[in-house]
Amino acid sequence: MSPDAGAISELLGEASETHHQVYRIVDGVDADWASWYGDWLVRLSELPRLLGHAPVRSELIYLLVKLDKDYTAEKPDQPWPEYYAARMAEHSWAAS
Repeated sequence: MSPDAGAISELLGEASETHHQVYRIVDGVDADWASWYGDWLVRLSELPRLLGHAPVRSELIYLLVKLDKDYTAEKPDQPWPEYYAARMAEHSWAAS
């Protein structure tokens, strides 16, 4: 059974809000944002439960960077959390 993309999308929205709060002094600017998201999502969120296992952090960071590049190139109509979540739910995760 594939993970719930809607729940992952909500979690990505929460990660975005939290990241922006943590980096509020620089208005959310963080060149290494994917590392922060990857760490937060693996250690401090429900993502492992939603996926059925804890993803390998480096794989998640790679996927986040790739999704960012794909989203920027494709310019889809949907918000980024929905776009990322759909692809994360379909991703074949490495065994952790």
